[in-house]
Amino acid sequence: METITEKQARMFGTLKDRFGYKSVMQTPRLQKIVVSAKVGSMKDKNKIEVVIDRLAQITGQKPKANAAKKSIATFKLREGSIIGYSVTLRGKRMEDFLDRLIHIALPRTRDFRGLEASAIDEMGNYTIGIREHTIFPETADEDLKDVFGLGVTLVTTAKTKDEAEALLRELGLPLKK
Repeated sequence: METITEKQARMFGTLKDRFGYKSVMQTPRLQKIVVSAKVGSMKDKNKIEVVIDRLAQITGQKPKANAAKKSIATFKLREGSIIGYSVTLRGKRMEDFLDRLIHIALPRTRDFRGLEASAIDEMGNYTIGIREHTIFPETADEDLKDVFGLGVTLVTTAKTKDEAEALLRELGLPLKK
């Protein structure tokens, strides 16, 4: 079993003191990070390959296909057809991705002034919408005609919004005051 780093121990201690937990094990933690991207039209096979390749480069893991749950005739969408790709990160890969997101990718976003703390949902999760995948250095110099957006969801074990906000601030996420 992996030992807790000094930074994590300090963070858990801070959260324990702030919320009055009896044990460090009660403190909220980051469970997983889900990175997802949608594929517009299934007709353009090159774009699908680009999305799969770039997601794999950004996360270091092969993405899985997400199928439509039901048919919508207006959008010419059939149940079971592929509509996007996602990657679930845990453990070391999750920590590495979060570090790159906070220290490299988000500061490269145009006109970045911090993330909204009000975007934390009732279950303590936080979703970030990224307009261009090119903010990640792994994909920056590549072909710019196929630019797509990403959704990054940070899933925590926090029970309330306050706990989740405190955890995300301790992790170093640049939330606005």
